[in-house]
Amino acid sequence: MSQRSRTSLPRSMGVVGLTLFGISYMAIGTVFTTYGIVNQLTEGHLVASYAVALIVMLFTASSYAAMVRRYPVAGSAYTYAQQSFGGGVGFLTGWILLLDYLFIPMINFLILGLYANTQFPDVPVWVFTLGAIIVALILNVLGISLVSKVNTAVVLISFAAVVVFAFFAIKTAIGDPDAPGVFEPFLPGSAQFSPVLTGAAVLSLSFLGFDAVSTLSEEAKRPRRDIPIAIMVTTIVGGLLFIAVAWVGALAYHLSDWSTAPQALLDAAGAVLFDHVGGPILAGTFVFITVIGTLGAGLAGQAAVSRILFSMGRDGILPRPLGGLSKKYGTPVVATALVSVVALAGLFVTLAQAAFMISFGALVAFAMVNLSVIRTYLFPPRAERRALTAGRLMRYGIVPAIGFALTLWLLSSLEGGTWVIGGIWALLGVVILAIKTGMFRRPVPKLDFSEVEPTTEAIDQLPRESFLGQK
Repeated sequence: MSQRSRTSLPRSMGVVGLTLFGISYMAIGTVFTTYGIVNQLTEGHLVASYAVALIVMLFTASSYAAMVRRYPVAGSAYTYAQQSFGGGVGFLTGWILLLDYLFIPMINFLILGLYANTQFPDVPVWVFTLGAIIVALILNVLGISLVSKVNTAVVLISFAAVVVFAFFAIKTAIGDPDAPGVFEPFLPGSAQFSPVLTGAAVLSLSFLGFDAVSTLSEEAKRPRRDIPIAIMVTTIVGGLLFIAVAWVGALAYHLSDWSTAPQALLDAAGAVLFDHVGGPILAGTFVFITVIGTLGAGLAGQAAVSRILFSMGRDGILPRPLGGLSKKYGTPVVATALVSVVALAGLFVTLAQAAFMISFGALVAFAMVNLSVIRTYLFPPRAERRALTAGRLMRYGIVPAIGFALTLWLLSSLEGGTWVIGGIWALLGVVILAIKTGMFRRPVPKLDFSEVEPTTEAIDQLPRESFLGQK
């Protein structure tokens, strides 16, 4: 058995499982978690911000689909930047991406504890949070197939909750003579465009599901076909669901001045909205569904970030034990355990702080993936270069360039403090890189793709089995 086969993840997931994993990671219920915060940021134009975010994310998702066909292995943006621009750039991209991936599971587990505590106030929040972390750790160690089954159930429960909320919200809006017009939530107006952009930047964290799907490339049965399809479907379905929930919520619960919104709405918007449209029984049901949904999202988040740590550990850029797999279950046990330990830090972070930091890490990674498509497909090694057709220029040049520009646009809208913390994190990554390379005298370790990497010409000749993920 080769060294590579001993460090490869078992392939067991199809398109449906991958898509459900991505949607579960996006956590449909997250629209309620950030509902109050983003409405306050956008002056009540949450729906418009989701629409802007979806448009930007479609360009970037298309770039992910293109890159995963070239490099169908674990690692996500880290792998794509590494192979396109070298080990140093790849490491820093992966390092910054870790910022949001490490925050996501910890915040989901913290939210679970907070909501569970509302029903059982005598039990401390940390007990629920710690319990959720342990459950997620066990499930992820046992294998991705079990995680996939749990995610399927979570997605179905979350979707049912969204349908119930939509029904009661529309019913409430119909009986409210002061309800806004049907299209009003989509119209930000010129005066509110800047806040809408800031909101869209924060909401980019809601679309990390398609990035999470790419981290499972080594566990997909047919990665070059299945992963691109799952990426695009996850982005479109998840985005439309976010917009739909935010829209009916805006029709049913509207404030003239979000700057004076009650603190309960900002901290626990879901419970407030469900109580407003359906009463305390529906609000209690929502708490239960939120606990289930956040467990699923935390479970998926833990699985995704552990694969990135596994990939970087396997390369040797992070400690080698992170790149090891369980002999019994074939899962990255050490990496998964580390994520569980880091998740405990969620007890000391506010939701708003986490939202901005997750968005920073995500948007930087998205920008690098868009650039990676241009570098990989339009400027390959001399031996692989081909005539530049209009189709290639559009698919691998113009589309990712637009995605890159739009991503920078959103990045520029984040708060200054976010850039400070993100800059410190990036600087720490440079220090680690300097240590690992002997002050940059040694090359940065890179993955060997000799067994899996096709040329750009070979990729162009593949059958058109998926949309937007292929030429």
